[in-house]
Amino acid sequence: MALVLHAGSTNKNAFKALIAAEYVGVKVELAKNFDMGSIKTPEFLKMNPIGKVPVLETPEGPVFESNAIARYVVRLKGDAGLYGSSLIDYGHVEQWIDFASLEIDANIMLWLRPRMGFAVYLPPAEESAIAALKRALGALNTYLASHTYLVGHSVTLADIVMTCNLYLGFIRLMTKSFTSEFPHVERYFWTLVHQPNFHKILGEVKQTESVPPIQSVKKPGQPKEAAKPKAKEEPKKEVKKEAPKPKVVEDADEEEAPKPKPKNPLDLLPPSKMILDEWKRLYSNTKTNFREVAIKGFWDMYDPEGYSLWFCDYKYNDENTVSFVTLNKVTGFLQRMDLARKYAFGKMLIIGSEPPFKVKGVWLFRGQEIPPFVLEECYDMELYDWRKVDINDEAQKERVNAMIEDQEPFEGEALLDAKCFK
Repeated sequence: MALVLHAGSTNKNAFKALIAAEYVGVKVELAKNFDMGSIKTPEFLKMNPIGKVPVLETPEGPVFESNAIARYVVRLKGDAGLYGSSLIDYGHVEQWIDFASLEIDANIMLWLRPRMGFAVYLPPAEESAIAALKRALGALNTYLASHTYLVGHSVTLADIVMTCNLYLGFIRLMTKSFTSEFPHVERYFWTLVHQPNFHKILGEVKQTESVPPIQSVKKPGQPKEAAKPKAKEEPKKEVKKEAPKPKVVEDADEEEAPKPKPKNPLDLLPPSKMILDEWKRLYSNTKTNFREVAIKGFWDMYDPEGYSLWFCDYKYNDENTVSFVTLNKVTGFLQRMDLARKYAFGKMLIIGSEPPFKVKGVWLFRGQEIPPFVLEECYDMELYDWRKVDINDEAQKERVNAMIEDQEPFEGEALLDAKCFK
């Protein structure tokens, strides 16, 4: 018997088990043709007596409550590291699961349910929920300032539960102006949702731009409106039926044809003599005499009309006190830049032999400006100061060379690491 999960396809509590299943290699299927009306049937109530989803059907019997379901799935194949590597890791995973449920999810739901019309809206109650949520996010933000993941150095079940609980807040309630107060929580959330196993289940995640308006809900005992008297019916007039018009197949085909996908504005720019893929191949294949071959080849190919170069400097280098956290920040940034792969090349340097580490980069973009869709879609962009390279300035040009080459020392300091986007 396959593992069947009874829940809607957009249920964030169901996502916990589905993401965990991806990590441990277990097949969990959503129930086909699931209907919320079925949760009050005798058959469903045998699986969960309070009639709530999700519920997991297993060969040994049903399991309900989303965190319990996720734990069950994780343990089916020896947990695959999702409980850490020690007893204390296990304790910390459980600690953060409780925190995610009691401090994050509970307060998000207290804020959201009245606005969706599932509870009576009371301004003082909403203010209390938001204050409690901010307190929890503040504590989480402080912790994540020096941690990439909640436990250890890789994803655990705690991260899966936390991210799924934050997910509802990000897509329904917490606007950018709200979450900007918690930059480490932002970085953590966007890093996790772009992990392949998360992305497979969640798809593209978009942060809400506004808080939903309040929807009214009837209070218990509220009297029903008096039935309005029916208007006196007019005698029906006989309508002369017209012969049906012949169906025009061409019109139907035009209406049903999918709209063409709008072209990226960068694809509409005049052709450039620089073929980006040729430069990327040259960069990747040059193993010796890098300056003489790759760097010279870059400037021979470079088209200042069709492309532009940009320096970037991380604004918050004083926070880069832990090497692996800093490296993960840069890795996450490059993962989120994937949407620009067809139009960009970049080098990111992590500089320093001891903290705080500096993060600097050089980027090649199609066109004369940083592509607007990159600025809109990749939130990391605003964490850097961007400055266009003046290629007529020999000092700036040499700085580009040094960064592409991973020159060490760079500006008098050792390189901790260098990462390439190509």
